[in-house]
Amino acid sequence: MHRVAALVRPPQSTFELACAAQVFGIERPGLPTRYAFGVCTERPGPVATYAGYDMLVTDGLDALDRADTVLVPGWLPAAEPPSPAVVRALRRAHSRGARVVSICSGVFALAHAGLLDGRRATTHWALADELAACFPYIRVDPDVLYVDHGDVATSAGAGAGIDLCMHLVRGDQGARYAAHIARTMVMPPHREGGQSQYAAPPHPAQIDGTLAPLLEWITARLGEPLTTQGMAAHAGVSTRTLARRFAEQLGTSPGQWLLAQRIAVAQDLLESSDLPLDAVARRVGLSSATNLRRRFLNALGTTPGAYRRAFRARPR
Repeated sequence: MHRVAALVRPPQSTFELACAAQVFGIERPGLPTRYAFGVCTERPGPVATYAGYDMLVTDGLDALDRADTVLVPGWLPAAEPPSPAVVRALRRAHSRGARVVSICSGVFALAHAGLLDGRRATTHWALADELAACFPYIRVDPDVLYVDHGDVATSAGAGAGIDLCMHLVRGDQGARYAAHIARTMVMPPHREGGQSQYAAPPHPAQIDGTLAPLLEWITARLGEPLTTQGMAAHAGVSTRTLARRFAEQLGTSPGQWLLAQRIAVAQDLLESSDLPLDAVARRVGLSSATNLRRRFLNALGTTPGAYRRAFRARPR
């Protein structure tokens, strides 16, 4: 059982906490429970929230000493530093090997603890300048959904916190387990961390230019040769218009989105079948086992074989 401890403080933003609880703290029929989720605070007792009610938190900072993942779901006001006791607890958890994660403004707690010095990190776009000014040794990237270093991970605004939590589940438990959670939450199973935090509002003439029919057409043909030109032709637009719509609606390029879908389907096939790597590669349109290995390694930091060994035999 992987233990997740969320560190809260008054006044606590409830949505960021709920994002983490929904991913890690819900028992779902038909899915083995692999996370134990709890909440702790520096001074146990009633904790005020920005939603106008108090919540009772009974665990103190010692809960962080037992956690496999320590999660800070927001830290407001952002300019207010954590106490020395909280800093020590975060550093102690990190030094013993716990994964330390922040959602939105929670990055400020990690920054005060020195866990991000010399590293790339992100936060809500409205707080990025403040983070960069307060912590010049952090490489602040305001344009991405999340940044994961393995031992430390940060996310943008609250919605991106769900994306980061789902990304962590995929790494811990595999794509099929994460997809099951995503289905129960009625949300896409995965968004790449490098996607844009937000898109410019569409011009009136583009409101009807939804990509949904094109995306459905593409996902039904992942095993076929697909090009940006072919996708644009099917949609009846120029490649430039297609690229603009992908950037506005999905925060990524057509090629990057297509590759992410192919890798996601490859993950599912590796977990659910004994197909040889060449067959998996052909089914998802990556042509060969060699290309599959290269793309897989670049995207996930592991090989298809290692991924299959990690997740193929796990009960569902």
